[in-house]
Amino acid sequence: MIEPAELRSWLLFEDRDLIVIDKPAHVLCHPSKFGPWSSLAGACREHFHLKKIHLPSRLDRETSGIIVIAKSERAGSLVQQAMANREIHKTYYALLYGILPEPITVDQPIGPDPAATVIARRTVVPDGQPAVTTFEPLTLGDDITLVRVLPQTGRRHQIRVHARHIGHPIIGDKLYAASDQLFLDFIAHTWTPEMEQTLWLTRQALHCGEWRYAQYHFRTALPQDWDALAHRIDLRNA
Repeated sequence: MIEPAELRSWLLFEDRDLIVIDKPAHVLCHPSKFGPWSSLAGACREHFHLKKIHLPSRLDRETSGIIVIAKSERAGSLVQQAMANREIHKTYYALLYGILPEPITVDQPIGPDPAATVIARRTVVPDGQPAVTTFEPLTLGDDITLVRVLPQTGRRHQIRVHARHIGHPIIGDKLYAASDQLFLDFIAHTWTPEMEQTLWLTRQALHCGEWRYAQYHFRTALPQDWDALAHRIDLRNA
């Protein structure tokens, strides 16, 4: 559940059209059955006294960072159209398993994974939707790389799928950094010491750190929960 004071502390910007939030990990974007304060959409609707809000895009529950919420259908449509025209530029940051020595651009289509037990899982498939992602290494650590991620398209799970495709899945990613069984075990039993040994972090280490469109430009710092991996990588000057 989201507390009103928490929501206020996440607010980066507000005007007559937009609300911009620095979303922590583990916060659900879309409304849930547990009431308005159980999701970012519901909490914003209640806190800002709006009849309806619009999410032109969203972040996965475990992904942190900048999310833009439109106060009206008109504003939401304008943002969606800008996204379709590739006028909105997002920069993500991620922690990858292993050492990525140089930048790489992945141009591989994405679609449902026919071999997966988990329906939500996606993979690179010849007849999938076109998807392009660039990974730029920033800091190398102990079998870990901090990367800047520049997606040119916005497919579902795109960054996570492409990271796995190049052999460097995102740290903490229960769906793409381990077996389907681990993901199912997490759903059934939540976090376990065995999962900590495999995943290192309780959530996928993916963060939307920058969002640019027209006169709007928002940036955030790397999330504090990544400090749990300070023994493996130095993030102080990243």
